[in-house]
Amino acid sequence: MYETFEPQEARRLLDRLDIHYTPKHGSWLNMAEIELGVLSRQGLDCRIPDKTTLKNEIAAWKQRRNSAEAKIDWRFTTDDSRIKLKRLYNTLSE
Repeated sequence: MYETFEPQEARRLLDRLDIHYTPKHGSWLNMAEIELGVLSRQGLDCRIPDKTTLKNEIAAWKQRRNSAEAKIDWRFTTDDSRIKLKRLYNTLSE
């Protein structure tokens, strides 16, 4: 940032950023979608009357999920990606 912007502007922009860990393997977006799917099936399978109840339900679900040390079984391999995304691999190798 400091190589591109003046120091004050770089600092202003950096203060607005939240840096998050990105997993080395697997797509973080797919992982987030999987977790949201699990949440909707396990924690939000009924009508939630208000925002406070929603927050409490999500917090309880998160506590149970973390206590169980739930993990995602990532099954999309490099070989799978080469088959599914073949058209993209062709353009990358050109």
